[in-house]
Amino acid sequence: MRDLKMPVEVVADRKENLYYSLLPELKPVPEVLEHIDAQYGRIPFAVVSGSTRESIVKSLTTVGLLDRFPILVGSEDYARSKPAPDAFLTAAARLNVAPKDCLVFEDTDMGIQGATAAGMASVRVPQPHERNGTGPKTPA
Repeated sequence: MRDLKMPVEVVADRKENLYYSLLPELKPVPEVLEHIDAQYGRIPFAVVSGSTRESIVKSLTTVGLLDRFPILVGSEDYARSKPAPDAFLTAAARLNVAPKDCLVFEDTDMGIQGATAAGMASVRVPQPHERNGTGPKTPA
């Protein structure tokens, strides 16, 4: 059998394009949106993502939240990805907030590990299939 390999860039571009095609279905998490609405203007906000800045901007624009996040930390802004703390520490530095004073809302275990490694408190936000009762359950 032939071993077919695809260049990483091709796979990454395909993944981004598939994500962009699904953007119209993107919805904010109601509980997180409630926190954003309650705290906006009172505390600084940032988005930290393993995605590119372009992807972050498109996602936040789709859900009408781009104006709420003056700091965007994307994959091009740090060397080591989650679970390394680099992305979170970059955001804290740009916000001029001590890591111990940050609260991270995160939807992946690697992100929770990264926030913990950065010395930040975190809240696990379940994936959509976990919130609406479909799909596999994550143990508590």
